[in-house]
Amino acid sequence: MSEIHEAIEKAHEGEHAEFFNKRIALLIAVLALFLSFSETLGKSAQTEAIGANVESSDLWAFFQAKSVRKTQVDTAAEEMTIAADAAADPAAKAAMQKQIASWKQTAARYDSEPSTGEGRKELGERAKEAEDKRDLALAKYHHYELASAALQVGIVLASAAVITGMVGLAWFGGALGVVGLALALLGLFAPHAVPLLAVL
Repeated sequence: MSEIHEAIEKAHEGEHAEFFNKRIALLIAVLALFLSFSETLGKSAQTEAIGANVESSDLWAFFQAKSVRKTQVDTAAEEMTIAADAAADPAAKAAMQKQIASWKQTAARYDSEPSTGEGRKELGERAKEAEDKRDLALAKYHHYELASAALQVGIVLASAAVITGMVGLAWFGGALGVVGLALALLGLFAPHAVPLLAVL
């Protein structure tokens, strides 16, 4: 009679273990799904940050080139203004004044050229916009990276729960999955809400 009770108990334990393992397998599958989303979003944000950084660097280099040209033209205009004041010949003085006006017009165009967006002011604004875009993408990327780490550890703990039968590991793995999902959602919708770089 006791052998029958033992067989029944073992059958119940087997059913319970099978039910437990199925639930853990489902948890692992859900964590892996969220991990794939987090990894994909992280790579996308990283690529966007790199592109915006290159764009910002290019725009600041263009800004510096315009600054150098403007300085050269301003210096030439100032030197010729001194020479024009000292010139005795009215025709030479008029020609110098004409060149000075041309250089000042060129210097003004180097400083601001709204029609092409390639004046110093416009280039500076565009470079700052690219920097803001880069910073936003980096903030998203850091959230996704931490989310991926939490989800990966959650998967490992859930897998360990299957092997050991310890329910606590599954609960802790699930909790890490929730943390990972929350970090991914923060990265997606509010990447500046929690400044992770200050925490890290």
